Amino acid sequence: MSYLKFNDVQKDYEGVRAVSHFDLGIERGEMVALLGPSGCGKTTSLRMLAGFVSVTSGSIFLDGRNITAVPAYSRNTGMVFQGYALFPHMSVAQNVAFGLEMRRLPKAEIGRRVTRALERVRLSALADRLPRQLSGGQQQRVALARAIVIDPAVLLLDEPLSALDARLRHEVRAEIRQVQQETGLTTLMVTHDQDEALSMADRLVIMNQGRIEQIGQPAEVYENPANRFVAEFMGKSNFIGGTVVEAGRFRCAASDTVFSCDTSRFTPGAEALLSFRPERARITATPPDTISGANVLAGELKTATYLGQSIEVSIATAGGQSFNILLPNSDAGLAAGLQPGSALHVSWAPADTRLLPV
Repeated sequence: MSYLKFNDVQKDYEGVRAVSHFDLGIERGEMVALLGPSGCGKTTSLRMLAGFVSVTSGSIFLDGRNITAVPAYSRNTGMVFQGYALFPHMSVAQNVAFGLEMRRLPKAEIGRRVTRALERVRLSALADRLPRQLSGGQQQRVALARAIVIDPAVLLLDEPLSALDARLRHEVRAEIRQVQQETGLTTLMVTHDQDEALSMADRLVIMNQGRIEQIGQPAEVYENPANRFVAEFMGKSNFIGGTVVEAGRFRCAASDTVFSCDTSRFTPGAEALLSFRPERARITATPPDTISGANVLAGELKTATYLGQSIEVSIATAGGQSFNILLPNSDAGLAAGLQPGSALHVSWAPADTRLLPV
């Protein structure tokens, strides 16, 4: 059995199912992210593990022990809340020491653990400051130190970076990942931010309407989404509806154009959804060389939006479909030379094409 195991866990609120048939195993030392839109059940799942929310049915095991009915204070979990929940009248060191004092550890042991925890989050020099004297990133690190100082069996992170600005989020997420790897703490994180999940977690659990849509390593989930929901939630995708003609061939319903792709998951005649990522395609004013075997669409430019690192190009086809293409910044000159209505060709490799269930 996995170190942490959710076994067919469900949660109902007044007849409404918030979490349905939640099955998940997490290995010791692994960092897993629950990812999904607001209301998908990810925070409820985290809080059932913490013991803050009761389980309607199913069971939760931690290190071989059934903790489903164990009260929160006996589960030995460390939690970093979305709003940090620091005591405003206590210093940084006192905040970090609080959990240890509640466990009635000797003062010398408390002092040793607090010193070590603050060193890990690089806050030793700020031990005597109050929370209001700290930046948002520093407060977040205090909350992390308070969670890890008790040597928890599992670390729980509830939207830990949502209160930080974009620059700080990038910096602090790297620090959290480093601390997690150094301590070897088994960690379950809740987030709605794809970049956080992709950069921090060993595995992703994509949730929607209380159910798990897909579990896998970040690259696996991004490159091979299980369905349209996952493909749309994990970045952007272009979609074409149609039918599998034969092995390796897919026909677009709107234009009868035939595309090359892996059809091994579908039988001939099956309806499916062709998908390709905007960053995997390229645009040209003339048709690309057919020798390359690329899939090609003809259309005209709608808009070209400069985004700094990339340029987002929107293209409309004669069949009324719209596609978004992300060009690297190095192609800014190409995009600048285009005018709305310009004839373009979109091409992408069959290897970058995915077929999804309808």
